[in-house]
Order: sequence, then structure tokens, then C-alpha cells
Amino acid sequence: MISKNSKIYIAGHRGMVGSAIWRALEAKGYTNLIGKTSKELDLRNQQAVQNFFKNEKPEVVIDAAARVGGILANNDYPYQFLMENMQIQNNLIDSAFHAGINKFIFLGSSCIYPKLAPQPLKEEYLLTGPLEPTNEWYAVAKITGVKACEAIRKQFGRDYISLMPTNLYGPFDNFDLKTSHVLPAMIRKFHEASQFPVNSAQSAVTLWGSGNPMREFLFVEDLAEAVVFALENEFKDNLYNVGTGEDLTIRELAELIQKIVGHKGEIIWDSSKPDGTPRKLMDVSKMTDAGWKAKTSLEDGIKKTYQWFLENQQTFKQVKI
Repeated sequence: MISKNSKIYIAGHRGMVGSAIWRALEAKGYTNLIGKTSKELDLRNQQAVQNFFKNEKPEVVIDAAARVGGILANNDYPYQFLMENMQIQNNLIDSAFHAGINKFIFLGSSCIYPKLAPQPLKEEYLLTGPLEPTNEWYAVAKITGVKACEAIRKQFGRDYISLMPTNLYGPFDNFDLKTSHVLPAMIRKFHEASQFPVNSAQSAVTLWGSGNPMREFLFVEDLAEAVVFALENEFKDNLYNVGTGEDLTIRELAELIQKIVGHKGEIIWDSSKPDGTPRKLMDVSKMTDAGWKAKTSLEDGIKKTYQWFLENQQTFKQVKI
């Protein structure tokens, strides 16, 4: 049984997702949380991870560690996105298994589903068609993690489950324009352009693609609540989508962020750049049936994220654009 003093290891506790999970667990009274920075523990190093489990003896593992990035980063570093993510998750899953840990929560991404799968995306669509080429390296790695947890669950009866969140955003997001996802990149672009006179060339914001693809976004603190829910309950299946069940076009997202930031300049759509998957909406009925539902509206979530950006922008001012 999980108790408030159970030793819970959060891999990737300094990232956007891991730190949100840490805060959510602390808020609920969990007192025995452990985390290691990448300098303290290289999750790509199998022996180091095995030694960590032997010494620390956690009772629960939450895997929020990954090498992540947007279309550009996935395209430029395919080998690292495939190999490093497999190394990280394989070391964690296998070490947890051999350490006798019964509860493991693996976090993936909606990109594990086929590019042209029917919408909304159901869990059973996994491995039914080709992946989106712009992020298939990351997706293949995450699929192997899902299957490893499923295999342990099937063969040994352990409570290893996989949660697949939709596109995440929130405090501690990545605002580096070379490696960030669409929503934080837009926040930064609109904010920086809003510092120039409306009629100047610098006030215009250029965005990739046509603006027509549809996307779903989940506030990271809602995902953290879903992880806590999964920790405190036993699920009958191994794979669950986590999202809002609602989407909008990238164009609509841009206009919403523009309004929140207060940008008055022009938006230019560069249709020579790739759009990615046409639509990616999650079917979240399994998670809803289990008893959990997202509660933060997109507008409220973006407002909170922009406020965090304003309070912390000095930490990423030096990034070259």
C-alpha cells in the first residue's frame, strides 16, 4: 500500500513535468520524495542507475525523465532522441523491476499513435499504422517503454502503468526558440514582438506552417494531478491517455496567446515550413471512466504560464534565437 511516507522517486524532477508532480505530491502531504539531477545520476548509465536503486531503495518510481523537443530538434538529432530516451527508460524500468518495485508510472506522449489514426486517438490505435516522420524517433522510444511496462504487468502482475499526455505546457516550460514546442515558442515570440512599435517590422510574428492543424493542450499541473490519481489508485489496464478531450487550430491558439500577451502586430504564416500531424486529439474516456478529469481551461493555463514566463524570463534571456 502507498502511504504518505512511502519513498517515491521522481526521475526528471527538475523538468516541467517532474517538478509539477513533485509540487502536487508535496501539496497532498507526501513527505518522502527523492530526486537526482542529471549531474548526480546519469540515467543513461545502466550501472549508475542500478547502484542508485540498490542504495536508495525507492518503493515507487515515476518516470518523467526524457530528452524532449519540438519538430526542429527531433529532425536535427534523431539518433539522440531515439537512443537516449531508450537508455533512460530501459535503465529505470529494468532496475525498478529487479529491485522488486511494484508501482511504476511511465510517462510518454500522444506522438506514439499513428500519424493518420482516426480521431480522437484511442489507446487501442497503438501500432496500427505509420508514425509522424517529424518525431518518430522519440515516438519509437516511448512505444518501447509502454511495451516494457505492459510486458512486466502481463508476465509478473506488477502495477506498471503508462500515462500518455497530450501536448503539455506550463511553468518551467522550455522557451528556447530552437528546441521548444509550439505553445511556449508562441508565448516568447509574441512577448518579444510586443516590445516593438506596432507598425515596425520587428512587431510582426512569423509562425511555422499554415495554422490549420488542430492540437490539444494540457496544463502540466493537471497532468501532475493525474499522476497522483494513478499513484493512489489501481487501474485495470496498462495504457491511459491523459488530456482535455478538446482541441483547436494552431491559428486559434496563436490568436489566443496574442490576446493574452497583448501583442498588436501582424501574424505571418510561413507555409513553406512543415505542419506536422493534421490533427492530434486524445480520447480520454478511459481516464474519465477511471475517475479523473482535467480542470484547467486553456486560457487560464496560458495566463498562468505567461505570468511564470514574465517572472523568470531573465533565466533564458541569453539564449540565441
